This record gives sequence, structure tokens and C-alpha cells, in this order.
Amino acid sequence: MPELPEVETTRRGLIAAMEGVRIDHAVVRERRMRQPISRALPKCVAGLTIRALTRRAKYLLIDCGAGTLIVHLGMSGRLWLVDRDTPAEKHDHFDLALANGKTVRLRDPRRFGLVLWQTGDALQHRLLASLGPEPLSTDFNGAALYNATRKRSAAIKFVIMDSHVVVGVGNIYASEALFRAGISPRIAARRLTRARCDALAHAIRETLGAAITAGGSSIRDYVGGDGMAGNFQSNFAVYDRAGQPCKRCGTMIKRLLQGQRSTFYCPTCQ
Repeated sequence: MPELPEVETTRRGLIAAMEGVRIDHAVVRERRMRQPISRALPKCVAGLTIRALTRRAKYLLIDCGAGTLIVHLGMSGRLWLVDRDTPAEKHDHFDLALANGKTVRLRDPRRFGLVLWQTGDALQHRLLASLGPEPLSTDFNGAALYNATRKRSAAIKFVIMDSHVVVGVGNIYASEALFRAGISPRIAARRLTRARCDALAHAIRETLGAAITAGGSSIRDYVGGDGMAGNFQSNFAVYDRAGQPCKRCGTMIKRLLQGQRSTFYCPTCQ
């Protein structure tokens, strides 16, 4: 599933070709996504100029002035640039054809993604309004994490993956950040001291920043908006490395299931 680094990498790969460019038309080949794409959407966006391409959590926001396209990549989606005459394939469900001859194409085999049209303030949409702070912003720090965990008895990995606490920390980067901070993924969140919350907040920012620099993680078929694969998977310290030696201490990395998701950790370092 594309996580925050992959979505941010997608945004950065698209921004130069999209901002300030007029939308010629939109093509909807399959409406049946996680929520149906509005039949009126192509008419709403045709002729509008894209003012900005931003991100909130794992959502891409295409500001068109009169409204905003809210795009989520779901479990297996990718959004990337193709030439206008590039034939669509089976799972290419949505195109945004631009006046510069490029097309922004959404491919989503599992159809868990979203393409929504929102008038008014996009950040007030029900999917975005209650989200927690961005992990790379000044709103997220050790103090904020400490305050959010005081009454939480759930394992810390679950808590940092809660979008009401901090957005965009998915399964891969939760395991990696906890390793960097030296914290067991199973410890109850409320047991963390302020110092450990400071360390974890820093590790989350550090992990996500490094992943963005590397273009995200391509462990299946993810590519960024420019069509390039990410490379952060070559830097994984623990994720998907069960049975391999820890890069720090040599202990074998272990895997456990938490909420039906795989967690990877070093029993010595964490």
C-alpha cells in the first residue's frame, strides 16, 4: 500500500507538469472505486487551471480554484504521467488530460482508491477534517506524541499508525521508525517516557524523510509520478528481513503479527 513517502514522491514527480496547466478533459473508465466517481466530475473540471498540487496525509489535493480533486491511491494504485496518446490498459480507471499534451493517469487494480470532487475548503472534507498532524511539520514532536499516548494502552505500533495521532505512518515505516528509536513495537503506548516519545517522533521524521529522498519503497509495482521506482527498500533495517541479521547488532530479525499485519523488529536493539 502506498504510504506517505510514496504519495509525496508521486506529488513531487507530477508537480512540474501540473501546476499552472489547464485541464483539457477528464476520462472516467471505471466509476466503481471505494466511493463511486461522480458522473459530473468530467464536466466540473474541464477547462479549469490547476493552481496547486499538495498533499494531506496520504491524499493528493489537486486545487482547481472552483474545487479540489481529492485523490487516494488505495491499496495498489499509482498516479503517473503519460503522453496523451498512450493507450489505456485494463486497470487504468481515470485520466486527467492536460493542455500541455500530458495525461495524469490513475491505475488501481483493486479499486480501493478515490477520486473525489470537493467544492469549498478541501481540508474540511470528512475524510480530512479530523486527521492528526503531519509528521514532517512542526505540529508533530515528542510533546505531541507524549500527550497523545498517556491514556493509550494499545501497542505503540498501533498508536503511531493511528491517523488521529499522526498521519501517514503506515506499516513499513512504523517498523522502521521503532527500530531507529530502539522501542519495542509491543510496548503499551502509555508506558513511553517523554524522552522516548522525543526519540520516536524524531525517528518517524527521520525515517519518512529518508524514504522520500530515496523515492519511496518499491516492494511490488509502485512507481512515482515520473514513472521511476523507489529505492528505500534497499535501506530497510528490519522490514521484511525476518531471519536475517540485524545491521546494528547481528541478532536475527523477528516477525510477529499485530492486527493481522506483519511487524519486524530486533529483539536486542528494541
